[in-house]
Amino acid sequence: MTAYAKIYRDTLLDDVIPFWLKHGLDRKYGGIITALDRDGEVLDTDKSIWFQGRAAWMFATLFNTVEPRAEWLTAAKSCVDFLRAHGFAKNGKMYFTVTRDGKPLRMRRYVFSESFAAIAFAAYAKATGDKSAARDAVKTFTTFLRYSTKPGLIAPKVDPATRPMKGLSPLMITIATAQEVRANLGDVKVLGQTCTQWIDQSIAEIRRNFLKPKLKALMETVGPNGEIYNHFDGRLLNPGHALECAWFILHEAKLRRDAKLKQIGLKILDWMWERGWDQEHGGLFYFRDVYDQPVQEYWHDMKFWWPHNEAIIATLLASQMTGDRKYARWHQRVHDWSFQHFADPGHAEWFGYLHRDGEPSNTLKGSLWKGPFHFPRMLLYCWKLLDERAGEHR
Repeated sequence: MTAYAKIYRDTLLDDVIPFWLKHGLDRKYGGIITALDRDGEVLDTDKSIWFQGRAAWMFATLFNTVEPRAEWLTAAKSCVDFLRAHGFAKNGKMYFTVTRDGKPLRMRRYVFSESFAAIAFAAYAKATGDKSAARDAVKTFTTFLRYSTKPGLIAPKVDPATRPMKGLSPLMITIATAQEVRANLGDVKVLGQTCTQWIDQSIAEIRRNFLKPKLKALMETVGPNGEIYNHFDGRLLNPGHALECAWFILHEAKLRRDAKLKQIGLKILDWMWERGWDQEHGGLFYFRDVYDQPVQEYWHDMKFWWPHNEAIIATLLASQMTGDRKYARWHQRVHDWSFQHFADPGHAEWFGYLHRDGEPSNTLKGSLWKGPFHFPRMLLYCWKLLDERAGEHR
């Protein structure tokens, strides 16, 4: 565990964060550019708004939890300032992508840009004492919750009169956002409920409608009352996404010393690890079918970086919370496979996309989807978790 802690710390502070500070920060227009090749070459200057929030959160969190380095706070401020200047449409909803200098490009149906802006503003408020940032955190979280919980505000993918469906993602994002807002601002009220109440409500909904004990699965989409639709989308599982959900719940269980929450998190981890781990080549499949039928997405058997980041956190957290050697073995397995295949010897950061056998499908280190979030979050979380455990044994 001491060796793992050093790997996580050194990779974070000496490899990943310097890569993004050097190559990603836009010193002309502000914010961060994430479309980078293996050596940091900029491949596209369009900016993901949700990554302005994610990056700001990451840099501010490093400032808050590791040490108050000026370069981290400067980077967080650059992303926060860009968000404030260019992230919002006139109706208050946030864009998904903009040009390098902030002109609007795309507005998605979803409100995930708002959730990541909320955690960014909250962490930045803690780092600086900026009360306006604290207000912005509550404001953007309010927008996320309003769109996520009130029917009709987000245009559905399919006609709800024909096939009404609801997704796991908004519930998971509610948990994670509420946890970060609470950690930085306290258990504030948003849309009439505390952050803790939003977490409880989301976990209850996941348990009631998305967990399927008979199938040993956590569904991605279900009907209004948890029905499984026997169609491609209705049967789809995303093991890495489910493992991320598992550690969100385990994290909450750890904070509260709540045995019932711990058992929910462990069930999800157990079920979805077994469904997701590739016994032939190693690593986690991206998609599976709940009835083990073929999946229509052509990337279903690829290995993406972020599910492995979430699996590393989930297995380490479960190992430390239970003492069960099974989770320690799973953690070692996913850690070793990930660092062997995603790492790029001679260059910083990780590749994002591998074929099933672990060979890189391209040399991207960043895109509109990949940037300084899942990987450095995993490194920081696991390093701190191991340091915490080491302190308990001193």
